[in-house]
Amino acid sequence: MRQLLLDLGSPAVPGLESFVTAGQAQNEALLAWLSAWPAVEGTLSPAYIWGAPGSGKTHLLRAMVERALGLGLGVIWLNAQTCQMWDAAQPGAPTLALLDDCDRLDGDSQHLAFKLFIESAAAQAARETGASAHETAADDPGPAGELFILAAGRLPAVDLPVRDDLRTRLGWGLSFALQPLGEAGVREVLLQAAQRRGMSLSDDVLTYLLSRHERDLGSLMGLLDRLDAYALSEHRLVTIPLLKQMLASESPPP
Repeated sequence: MRQLLLDLGSPAVPGLESFVTAGQAQNEALLAWLSAWPAVEGTLSPAYIWGAPGSGKTHLLRAMVERALGLGLGVIWLNAQTCQMWDAAQPGAPTLALLDDCDRLDGDSQHLAFKLFIESAAAQAARETGASAHETAADDPGPAGELFILAAGRLPAVDLPVRDDLRTRLGWGLSFALQPLGEAGVREVLLQAAQRRGMSLSDDVLTYLLSRHERDLGSLMGLLDRLDAYALSEHRLVTIPLLKQMLASESPPP
């Protein structure tokens, strides 16, 4: 089944092309690598992305869902809340496993993530020896074909609060550190998000948001979702008075 996963809180999943790097060299290098994947030099898998909350890790992993499906690959999505799967276009095609929120995975999710690493290693060994992955791991067939892994978390792999064998494997391959955006980058992200929702955000509203609320993009995007819904329910344009009215309505009574 090829539907968009999770309750994303927006009309469409943002793609790689909408990821804002704001001139950060490390962010640009990661975006270029993902945009070229799997036609990249060196190791394809595993790769690990880390950065502060709201730095764009989930954006990039969600964008890779559609990229992988467009290439005919299967997809596995695992995070702290859910695990979902999409079949490849053809039997035996590779699968891309996307592991988000690695620092928040519970025991069961960590066990499943570790099994994906085992299956990935088995599939690679099978390809190198000419045998099938099922012969290599007969008691746990898993997805057909090769299995690539791209993961993300808020901490470097070595510092993740997960079981030792999983932490080691998350640190096996490439590691990318996402740099936080400055104010100009945050403004650009919010404007793009508003445009996807059909909202109009004035400079005054943006300045009010950034001067009086957390700069964490996750919090700001949640606030934008609520503001969009509130403006629609009130049949009004988004203004500072409307924003104040919404925030007042959300405040608990004294």
